[in-house]
Amino acid sequence: MQPSHQVPLIYNLFPRLAGPYDRWISHAERAAGMGFNWLFVNPIHLPGFSGSLYAIKEYDLLNPAFLPEGTQDQSLDVLRPTLQRIAQCGLAPMVDLVLNHTAIDSSLVSQHPDWYMRDGQGNVEHPYAVDPDDPGKKTVWGDLAEIDNRHSPDREHLWEFWGQLVDRYLELGFQGFRCDAAYKVPAELWRFLIHRAQRLNSEAVFWAENLGCTLEQTRALGDAGFHLFCNSSKWWNFKDAWCLNQHREFQAMPSIGFPESHDTPRLAAESGGNEAVQRQRYAFAALFSTGLMIPMGYEFGFQRSLHVVETTLDDWESPRWDLQIFIRAVNHWKLKVPLWQGEGDLVQRSMSNPNLCVLERRSLENPHSWALLCLNTHAHEPVDVAIGELGTLPSSPRMWRVSSLDQHPGSHSIPDRVVFQAAEVIVITAF
Repeated sequence: MQPSHQVPLIYNLFPRLAGPYDRWISHAERAAGMGFNWLFVNPIHLPGFSGSLYAIKEYDLLNPAFLPEGTQDQSLDVLRPTLQRIAQCGLAPMVDLVLNHTAIDSSLVSQHPDWYMRDGQGNVEHPYAVDPDDPGKKTVWGDLAEIDNRHSPDREHLWEFWGQLVDRYLELGFQGFRCDAAYKVPAELWRFLIHRAQRLNSEAVFWAENLGCTLEQTRALGDAGFHLFCNSSKWWNFKDAWCLNQHREFQAMPSIGFPESHDTPRLAAESGGNEAVQRQRYAFAALFSTGLMIPMGYEFGFQRSLHVVETTLDDWESPRWDLQIFIRAVNHWKLKVPLWQGEGDLVQRSMSNPNLCVLERRSLENPHSWALLCLNTHAHEPVDVAIGELGTLPSSPRMWRVSSLDQHPGSHSIPDRVVFQAAEVIVITAF
C-alpha cells in the first residue's frame, strides 16, 4: 500500500488563493517538501452567478479565474500537464466531488429538469440549513439547486452523469476525491461510484466530508465503501468526553484531523497569532488519527479566512512565521512510526492539573505498543509536572518534545520533573 493511502497527509491547495493553474506547481513543491503526500484542490469548474466554487455551473469547463494570462481554453484537458507535474512531486492529486447540488443557473437545470428537487409549486428547491440552536432560523442558499439523487425519475441517467464525471477526473490524473457533504448523497450512489472508480484505478481514494451528520449517516457512509472520513478533533477542548467517545465509536474507520480548514476561521486568527498553539494543534492532529489536512498558508500563520467567493491572489499574506521544517519533522515521524498510523485506541488519564491533558494511545494491531500523548492546554503559561503525576509509563521510556521537533529531533531521557512550555505537546514512548 502506498504511504499516501496508509498515512494520508493532505495539503489543501485553495485555488482562489493559489490563482491560475500554472502557479500551482510551486505550492505543490512546497507541500512535497513538508512531507505531504496528497494535494487536494477545491472545485475547479466554471461557477454560477454567485461565483462560489461550490456553485458549479458547467462541469466540463474550468473556472476562468484559474486560467493563466492569455489562455482561452477552458476545457479540463488543460489541467493534465499540471496534474502530471504534481504527481511527479510525489503528491497524489485529489479533487472536490460535489454531487448534492449545482448552481441554480446551470444548464443542467433546463436540460435535465427531472434531476432536481421540486417544491409544491414545481420550482427547483434550494439547499438550506437549520440552526440547531434556533430551529426557526434557516439559511437558504439561493445560488444553488438541489439534486434529487435518491428519487429522480431519471435516476439512471443522473447517476451515469456522475459516473462519467468521476471517470473524467481519473482520466485527467486525479487519484482521490474529497466528497462534499457526503451524507446528503445516497450511500447507494457512493457505492456505485466507488466501485466504478476502482475499476479504472484500483487505488482511487474517496474521502467523506461527514462533519455534522448523525452517527447513523456516518455508519452508512462506511458501509458504502469510503476509505477516509473527517473527525471533529479540531473543536475539542481537551476535556469534554464527546471527542474520544466519537473516536472510539468509529475507530475502525480511518479519519482525517485538521487544525483548520477552508470552512473554519484561521487558527492563527483565533489564537491571536500564537505560534505555540499553531504547533500544538498540528502535532495533535498528526498524532490523534490516521491522517491530517491543512489548507495552504497554515505553515505561515495566515489569518485571513478562505472564502469560496471573495478570496483572491491578493489575500496572500506576509508570513508571521515559517513552520515548514517543523511540519516536515512531524510528518516524517508519523510516517516512520507505526503507532501514529491508524486510529488507535485513546484513553484520557485523570490529571490533578486542569491544564494538562494526557492521552494513552495504543495500537489496535499491537496493544503492547503504546505511548502517552501529553499536552499543556494553556496557550500562554507553562506547566511544571512531577513525572510520577503522569501515571504508569511505557517500559524504558523516552521523551519527545513534539512541539519543537524541528529544533530537538531526538528523544530525551525522562527527568524527575517536566516543564511543559505554553501549549507544548510532549510524547513519552518506549522507542
